[in-house]
Amino acid sequence: MSCLGAFTGLLSCMVLLIVHSSDGSEIINGKEVTPHSLPYMALLQTTTQYCGGILIDESWVLTAAHCKDVKTVLLGVHSIKANEENSRQVIKVLEHFPHPGYDSDTRVNDLMLLKLDKPVKETKTVKCLKLDDAIKDPAAGTSCMVAGWGQTNKDVEKMSDVLMSVTVTVVDREKCNSAEYYNGTPVITSGMICAGSDGTNEADTCGGDSGGPLMCSGGLVGVTSFGDDCGRIDKPGVYSYFTEKKLSWIKETMKKSNI
Repeated sequence: MSCLGAFTGLLSCMVLLIVHSSDGSEIINGKEVTPHSLPYMALLQTTTQYCGGILIDESWVLTAAHCKDVKTVLLGVHSIKANEENSRQVIKVLEHFPHPGYDSDTRVNDLMLLKLDKPVKETKTVKCLKLDDAIKDPAAGTSCMVAGWGQTNKDVEKMSDVLMSVTVTVVDREKCNSAEYYNGTPVITSGMICAGSDGTNEADTCGGDSGGPLMCSGGLVGVTSFGDDCGRIDKPGVYSYFTEKKLSWIKETMKKSNI
């Protein structure tokens, strides 16, 4: 593994951007993580907003397909504003590979691979999170973790300076599709996971965290896709689930591009 990304564009990282909550997620009722305890987390800069991502290979970052026009990937970040020159790697995106089946209306297959223009160097603050060969669909009631730099208050449209995380609870798809929840708008498919409140709290993700990880039982099972408002018990966050077909697409895309 080679090529330490040059530390550039710190000032641009300090801009607090307004993000539409329907396009992503904020960490609601979460807490600041121990600095660099999630070394696979990526902060993505687009032309209009920030997104999250996951470093799954020294040359590849996984995110959501609706995070368009990603130009730069920042790794080893905890505080956006801080001078983290010794921990941070900033790398340009060479190619974008949105899932060919992504539909912005139905939100299906909301996944995208980003090929970096050079490999990252794995360090204490930057590490790859490898995908499993098969990923178990988490059952309703499962506690999972989400993380990102998105908004922490749905009424204040600015990014969190530091990386935050919160525990969310998986909601049964039938319940999530019911009239009391999403009412089939859009339809929550078998390729999606609903996760949010345990019925009493407002744990959620929203504007700015799109493409970030959904971790269940210690493994990566999906990425943050969309939500309706933030922190509502009847509108949990929705995540793109790594089905067998999606895993095959990820692996085949990386393999073909590396030839």
